[in-house]
Amino acid sequence: MTDPQLGMLMLGLFIFIIMLGFPIAFTLMAMGVSFGYYAYYTPGQDFFQNRVFTLLVQKTFEVTSSDVLVAVPLFLFMGYLIERANILDRLFYSLQLSMKNVPGALAVATLITCAMFATATGIVGAVVTLMGLLALPAMLRAGYDVKLSAGVVCAGGCLGILIPPSILLIVYAATAGVSAVKLYAAAFFPGFLLAGLYVLYAMARAIINPALAPKLPPEQTNVPIGTVIWALATSFLPLALLIVSVLGAILLGLATPSEAAAVGALMSIVLAAAYRSLNFTMMRESVYLTVRATAMVCYLFIGSWTFSAVFAVLGGQTVVEQFFAAMNLSPIGFLLLTQVIIFLLGWPLEWTEIIIIFVPIFLPLLPQYGIDPIFFGILVALNTQTAFNTPPVAMAAFYLKGVAPPQVKLTDIFSGALPFVGLVFLTMALVYIFPGIALWLPTYLYGSR
Repeated sequence: MTDPQLGMLMLGLFIFIIMLGFPIAFTLMAMGVSFGYYAYYTPGQDFFQNRVFTLLVQKTFEVTSSDVLVAVPLFLFMGYLIERANILDRLFYSLQLSMKNVPGALAVATLITCAMFATATGIVGAVVTLMGLLALPAMLRAGYDVKLSAGVVCAGGCLGILIPPSILLIVYAATAGVSAVKLYAAAFFPGFLLAGLYVLYAMARAIINPALAPKLPPEQTNVPIGTVIWALATSFLPLALLIVSVLGAILLGLATPSEAAAVGALMSIVLAAAYRSLNFTMMRESVYLTVRATAMVCYLFIGSWTFSAVFAVLGGQTVVEQFFAAMNLSPIGFLLLTQVIIFLLGWPLEWTEIIIIFVPIFLPLLPQYGIDPIFFGILVALNTQTAFNTPPVAMAAFYLKGVAPPQVKLTDIFSGALPFVGLVFLTMALVYIFPGIALWLPTYLYGSR
């Protein structure tokens, strides 16, 4: 068996093993070290003199000393603190009051709350779970259609994958070696375009068939304007200021993502204290969840970079490049094929594994097709959202089912989420047809691509 064949065997064996349920990060490291021992073997050398062990140490040092990845635990910590600051119920209530005359008011308020909360946290599971506890029962009590209500919560909760400060974009930036700041700028308009399409869809459904989203009774909406303004000032405004200050500092070049994340984490502590939610238990839980998620990302990076290096040494990357070259694809054909592969990978895998393990296989091919890696990253971030709402895995659906009332069936959640998956594909098509949606802002702010 030749080295390139061993490389492809390595990839296939890895996919088979993770399908059996083994931990992905440690499987990557084990595969990288075992196949790397053969790739770097020199006759007569001692066991620990093999260069694969040096490679593993080097990759570990690169991950733990990465300036880009410093922002990951800081943004996670900020998100977990905001999640526990008791601001979500206030925000949803104030938006519900201010949107009372809009068709599908509760659905629109849910989507806007999700978009804002996603911008502040970027943690999909947390947003879907919290909105499932808060917004879904409110919509069901108001007589909203079960499928529409579930779809709104699932789709809105996944917006944090794309809307900055997205953790996915930071991980992609570290993987692809591109600027996280430019990625954030590129994701700004596509993210809010997608959120806008979600809102328009919910409003259109309510206008076409008012029985799906009945108007709220007067006793819930006849509230003095002063009460509405106060509710917005004490819920919407503080969170909006936090988001604008963090993102504004990053996009305007006033601070790096890590510096802005550190300030955002500090401001989230102040916000939690202002809402009288700050206590030792809350801080301990936030720190624990941050450390756990950060460790997972770091181990995935160490394993993935070791695996990728050995895969390339064995010639596996060359086989992949020859495969795409033999297909003689156009740039749009290459993009369609890669996005279909990523879409299918989203069924058994989470976004972290897709970005860290499989996207690096496609990155070296981008120059051959003249594709901007930032533009490719935005398409990947959009595509990855579909994995959370597409059966059979659809993690957002399972998050919601775990907190939904018993009468809400999993099939209802799947049916409600699928139209929003179609809107994701529509957004991807619009971004491809009009690349300025993604590339205009980073080009305007930072010059040439």
